[in-house]
Amino acid sequence: MTGPNGKSNLKFTGWRRENGRVGVRNHVVILPLDDLSNAACEAVANNIKGTLALPHAYGRLQFGADLDLFFRTIIGTGANPNVAAVVVIGIEDGWTKRVVDGIAKTGKPVTGFGIEGHGDLMTVAKAARVAKDYVQWASELKREECDISELWVSTKCGESDTTTGLASCPTVGNMYDKLIPRGLYGIFGETSEITGGEHLAKARAATPEIGEKWFKVWQAYEDDVIQAHKTDDLSDSQPTKGNIAGGLTTIEEKALGNLEKIGRTCKYIDVLAPAEAPAKGPGLYYMDTSSAAAECLTLMGAAGYVVHTFPTGQGNVIGNPILPVIKISGNPRTVRTMSEHVDLDVSGILRREMTIPQAGDALIEMVVRTANGRLTAAEALGHREFVMTKLYRSA
Repeated sequence: MTGPNGKSNLKFTGWRRENGRVGVRNHVVILPLDDLSNAACEAVANNIKGTLALPHAYGRLQFGADLDLFFRTIIGTGANPNVAAVVVIGIEDGWTKRVVDGIAKTGKPVTGFGIEGHGDLMTVAKAARVAKDYVQWASELKREECDISELWVSTKCGESDTTTGLASCPTVGNMYDKLIPRGLYGIFGETSEITGGEHLAKARAATPEIGEKWFKVWQAYEDDVIQAHKTDDLSDSQPTKGNIAGGLTTIEEKALGNLEKIGRTCKYIDVLAPAEAPAKGPGLYYMDTSSAAAECLTLMGAAGYVVHTFPTGQGNVIGNPILPVIKISGNPRTVRTMSEHVDLDVSGILRREMTIPQAGDALIEMVVRTANGRLTAAEALGHREFVMTKLYRSA
């Protein structure tokens, strides 16, 4: 897969943004600062075709680390390379400007509007005019050929079962084993879901120091959240009812399958806070995230990842507004009964008709096809789940 110049001969065409990053989608986003501004944003998106509103439930009376995470997620979403331009609408000007200024650091077009003192109708009218100009401008942006090393590819699994750890998760791991050494940015997360395999995750760090950093993150969640608030154990949420129906009886079994996503040779080079962008160059990263699919994908998109690989056993239907989500399944029943949700069928692994390296190659091909514009099943079906992570009660 390596050409004479030392780079991969795997190419894709993407939109190079003003800060040099490459996107594989070309969205114009109408971004609400807060829950009060959702209606105005959705009105703009309804009026201006080709735009995308991202309504959410938060942004009022948050403080401390929770507020920092909120701004990191909102700004990171607008800054994602899959977004060409952004219109931000908030109830007031101050925090709206904070989001606009954060996104503007990428160099992409962004304009903000405050509703107070103007009302919805005037704000929608002004924002719609800007959004129309942005859509027409973005429609003429040209793709350029890029090396696969310029892709940022995240992963998270969902509705896991016995086939996930045997087929679809190892498929992602094999993809990472092949592409991370060629300069790809990768990331995995799901802090609670590694419970029972924490010793294995710690050992996969690039250095003992990074391993200790990871373990502190895992232990903090174990001590401050799980042990502090559990009623008896994790059985009402980890494994989920779907996991149990799929044959995973303990969180330890689920963790071992989950960790197959990082392959056999990859080592993670840093541990990131939720929605934190990687800063140590190409390689595999870990992000402290929930195991809830929509929250995890939202955080990884906010960190700058542009394609998501999603192994599923029982059939999770999650999508994301700005990230194309590639579904991989090795469960023959899911492939048969939920075929409209599956982008890559690796059930041949269970029938011994396909090897894991062959499945990894097939996933690399699907990643390239997706980067080149192929709509994923989630995109075609209209799945645009966007869910913010909240740390604690608002003031």
